[in-house]
Amino acid sequence: MLTAQETILGFNALDFARVQFAFTISFHIVFPALTIGLASYLAVLEGFWLKTGKQVYKDLYHYWLKIFGVIFGMGVVSGLVMSYQFGTNWGSFSEFAGGVTGPLLAYEVLTAFFMEAGFLGVMMFGWNRVGRGLHFFATLMVTVGTLISMTWIIASNSWMQTPQGFSIVNNIVIPTDWWAIVFNPSFPYRLVHMAMAAFLATSLFVGASAAWQILRKQDTDAGRVMLSMSMWMLMFVAPLQILAGDMHGLNTLEYQPAKIAAMEGHWEKLSEAKTDKGMPLVLFAIPSQTQEKNLFSIEIPHVSSLILTHSLNGQIKGLKDFAVEDRPNVNVLFWSFRIMVALGSAMLLAGLASAYLRYKKQLYTSKIFLWAITLMGPTGLIAILAGWITTEAGRQPWVVYGVMRTKDAVSLHDVSTLALSLALFVFVYIFVFGIGVAYVLRLIRKPPVTHEGDEPIGHDNIRLPVAIASEFGGRS
Repeated sequence: MLTAQETILGFNALDFARVQFAFTISFHIVFPALTIGLASYLAVLEGFWLKTGKQVYKDLYHYWLKIFGVIFGMGVVSGLVMSYQFGTNWGSFSEFAGGVTGPLLAYEVLTAFFMEAGFLGVMMFGWNRVGRGLHFFATLMVTVGTLISMTWIIASNSWMQTPQGFSIVNNIVIPTDWWAIVFNPSFPYRLVHMAMAAFLATSLFVGASAAWQILRKQDTDAGRVMLSMSMWMLMFVAPLQILAGDMHGLNTLEYQPAKIAAMEGHWEKLSEAKTDKGMPLVLFAIPSQTQEKNLFSIEIPHVSSLILTHSLNGQIKGLKDFAVEDRPNVNVLFWSFRIMVALGSAMLLAGLASAYLRYKKQLYTSKIFLWAITLMGPTGLIAILAGWITTEAGRQPWVVYGVMRTKDAVSLHDVSTLALSLALFVFVYIFVFGIGVAYVLRLIRKPPVTHEGDEPIGHDNIRLPVAIASEFGGRS
């Protein structure tokens, strides 16, 4: 049996624990992001139907409700697996910081998950069993539940990024001010940024489904409504997200300057900076962690100073201002940040293009635009993953920033155990969630069914399991 200090393929026990958590959270975050956005979308659709009485909103509600149910289920399963890792792989962290993170996660379950689960049954199966008002209330409660759930999770993670409101007694974190813990310095910026990221990802997901159906000659009123609503969301939220990202970046500069230096690919010490030239924006570079410089770079003078300090000649700390052991992985942050920014810029351009085509009355007929929106379907989720990588990798080498190092947080497992469990996770996740994702993709390829949900549903005729079985049984 190999010990925790030994390696497999160059990875020790800490490396495998980090990769395993990164793998499971990357799978998990996709599903809650879509449930947050889809729950709000369903509430809007049902509200529009109640107000206008138009059948198209009712048809779209039932269409996306099935997809929401599948994604919600996958989110619950993947989230349970991830939460257990705090005890199995990160026992030292749980023992040290459990006094803060444990209650925050418990509040999420008590105030949000129970609300979602309780009203989800009414939302899924109560359409012809309860009154319109009660059903709409259930949809709203599921929507509120997803937002509350996101709030508690962001509060917990933000505390790990910018910890406050605690003291350390006998190497254990003791909460002293829950208001300060929850509303820590990075919390409001990260909450807004994540909420808008979920809405953007969902709008692109819905928009891609609509664009694909229109391109496949399935141009219906429902498809046009889907495309129109998703493009309105994209047009208004994308610029707001860029503004929120800028404010979040300034907050990060104040509390995690090493992360910003790595994201910018900036090495120069502040004491050696040339204040007359300002800081350039590094568009492309090949950073070298060992040589402490960029081997090659393409730069725009003064722009980084303008963005980060709102001055043409402003300066910030470079990576050389921090001890080597306190620096994050520059290559990971540099590229994950640029992927997120590039995709956000593409969303802004797509939103502006949709406004122009709407004005020209070509929104539903421009094949170039429809293909672009179809291909952009997963970009919102990719941007979320890139953003989380930037956030989490940038916190390293700390698990609680400035308080506890990641190497001190891991459980005392041998490397072979963690390597085997990681391999099992990869196999099971790809198999189980691969089937779920394939089913969702199969659903969104087809247009909404007119007058779906009109007929009464009896106690012996709840159809979701039957629908899933028939889909995989070969129904065309």
